[in-house]
Amino acid sequence: MKKLSIMFLSSMFLIAGCGNDEDTADTEDTHIVVASQTPPMTDIVEVAAEAVEEPYTIELMEVADNIQFNEAVFNDEADASFAQHELYMEQFNRENGADLVATEEIYNAIVGFYSPVYESVEEVQEGDEVAIPSDPTNATRALLMLADQDLIKLDEEAGLEATVEDVVENPYELEFTQVEVLNLKESYEDGVPLVFSYPAYIEPLGLTPDDAVFLEEDSDNTYASQVVVREGQLDSDKIQALNKAFTSPEVYEFLKELEDKAHLDPAFEPGQPAE
Repeated sequence: MKKLSIMFLSSMFLIAGCGNDEDTADTEDTHIVVASQTPPMTDIVEVAAEAVEEPYTIELMEVADNIQFNEAVFNDEADASFAQHELYMEQFNRENGADLVATEEIYNAIVGFYSPVYESVEEVQEGDEVAIPSDPTNATRALLMLADQDLIKLDEEAGLEATVEDVVENPYELEFTQVEVLNLKESYEDGVPLVFSYPAYIEPLGLTPDDAVFLEEDSDNTYASQVVVREGQLDSDKIQALNKAFTSPEVYEFLKELEDKAHLDPAFEPGQPAE
């Protein structure tokens, strides 16, 4: 009789244990971790967290550099990231054999060139130093902007992979210095005549896109900031819920509030996730 009682109790504990594991699994499957870096991207994650539908929850994983958010997703430490455009993600995939994919286009940050010495592009002088990003995709972005201002001419065949070596005409004999994108504001402080920067990275210096010598014109949202996930998770219920939260009216209204101040253009219509 005692043996039967012990067996019965052991079975009950086993069943209870299994139930707890299942509850934990369900909780984990509805909890979405999103890696991001710097406002307004981190702010947008927080707004999406308020908008996500039950039973899903969104947690912000704030990272310190431009590598960690991709590594977190690739290593399954985060379910998604919101910190980059698709071309930057593709560069990470090539360099790391990764399987990241971009989903929703959320907004386009209008980047610009800033100057501590000039107020207009017409003031640029022969031999001026120009600080541009060191990573390939953002370096291309900067070079295309300079070409749009007729400060340089690029090899047409280079396209979205243009490098400094693809500059075929340099009438001002500009000298290019490539700097990690997070550190470009220091080039401005050092007096470099032309400095490429994102609004979020130049803001600590008290500057806004209104202070730029010239801004990017990108009507196609080529460099729109996007939600990025692993390919195998793309069609999962939790990523569908995440994308719905990121394209919610709440996020759209938040972006519209920032539009004029930060030259930030929403890249979606609320409630209409990309197909």
